[in-house]
Amino acid sequence: MKTVCVICARGGSKGVPRKNIRPLAGKPLIAHTIDIAKACPSISRIVVSTDDEEIADVARKFGAEVPFLRPAELSSDTSRHWDVWRHLVSFLQQDGGADLLVDLHTTSPMRSVDDVESTIALVKDHADSDAAITVTPARRSPYFNMVTIDESARAKIMLSLNKDVNHRQAAPAAYDMTTVAYAVRSEYICQHESLFAGNVYAHVVDEERAIDIDTPLDFEIADFLMKRRNAHADD
Repeated sequence: MKTVCVICARGGSKGVPRKNIRPLAGKPLIAHTIDIAKACPSISRIVVSTDDEEIADVARKFGAEVPFLRPAELSSDTSRHWDVWRHLVSFLQQDGGADLLVDLHTTSPMRSVDDVESTIALVKDHADSDAAITVTPARRSPYFNMVTIDESARAKIMLSLNKDVNHRQAAPAAYDMTTVAYAVRSEYICQHESLFAGNVYAHVVDEERAIDIDTPLDFEIADFLMKRRNAHADD
C-alpha cells in the first residue's frame, strides 16, 4: 500500500498568526511534523499543501516536497479539509499515485512515530476499513455532565440512556477526536463526501501527545512540553 503523508499548512491562521513557521522549542512548528513523518517507515512521500511561499520554503528546508501552491479557494477559513485532500489526491493521480493518504496536522507536534504507524496499521490490517483516526479519552461525558439549554433556559442532559447515570464511571467511555493523525484510503476520498460515511477505526493516544495548538496559550504549553521531552531524551 503506497502511503503518502500530507501536511496542510495555510498561511492565514487567525488564532496564532503565522503559527506554522513560528519557533517551537527551537525550530518552526511545521518542522516537528515533517521530522515525525520522515521517521515513519510506512510513509514513502511527504507533501506539504500550502498557499504561502514562506511556509513552502521552510517546509522544503526541512525535507518535505511542496510541488504546488494550494489554490485560494481551498485556503480560506471556511474551506473544507476534505476538498484539500481531494485536491492532493487528484494531483497524486498524475504524479506517482497513493493508496493511502496520511494527514498530520502541524498543530499536534507532540505525536510519536508509533501514533502514526499504529493509525496506518489500522487501515492496512482491516480489509473493511476506509479510514483511521486518533482519539484521546474525553474529560467530560455527554451522558453525564454535558447539557443543552433551550430558549427558556431549561437544561437537559445532552445524551440520555435508559438508566440514571449518577457518576462519571457509570457513563459509556467517550473520546475526543485529535489531529494527531488521519489515515484515509485515497479511493474513499474520491468517492465520498465525509469521513464517517464509511468504516472508521480509532487509535487512542494520551492527553499530552494529543495537544492541539489553537491559541497562544496552547502554543506556550506545547513549547514547555516539547522542551521537557527533549531534555529527558538528552539525559
